[in-house]
Amino acid sequence: MAIIHTRIDDRLIHGQVASMWTNQLGATRIMVVDDKAAFDDMVKTSLKLATPYGVALSVLPIEKAASRIIANAYEGQRVFMIVRAPNTLLRLVELGVKIKEVNVGNLTHTEGKIKISNQVSVTDEEVKDFYKLKAAGVEVSLQLTPNNQREDFMKVVEQATK
Repeated sequence: MAIIHTRIDDRLIHGQVASMWTNQLGATRIMVVDDKAAFDDMVKTSLKLATPYGVALSVLPIEKAASRIIANAYEGQRVFMIVRAPNTLLRLVELGVKIKEVNVGNLTHTEGKIKISNQVSVTDEEVKDFYKLKAAGVEVSLQLTPNNQREDFMKVVEQATK
């Protein structure tokens, strides 16, 4: 499979992703899977500008991404997949995409969200989606940058929601 790393980050491509993660992973392509971004030319342009030189970019809606991944359209490439929210990843899994592990990076704190860590806050619905991902066999970790310690996201959620 061409996907070497999957990340949930509501900022999609930004400095940490563009410089640290992409370099650490040796990614040759960043695949942003997001229905909203895929149909917004301004967002796509911003994502292109944030993508490191020499790294290809795909910005795809969920169903198209699933069909391309399942068809091995990126064979021979090192694809770093980024989604904005856990429900996107859950939908990919429901469509048949095999995902072993996901790294949770940034989920911005807004009113009504539960603060899990300094960089991650989730809604009750997102917590449910994470439990569904876990039930589907997806290992969920919390790691802001490659230099940070990797933590079991579900344990962090359980502690924060007690």
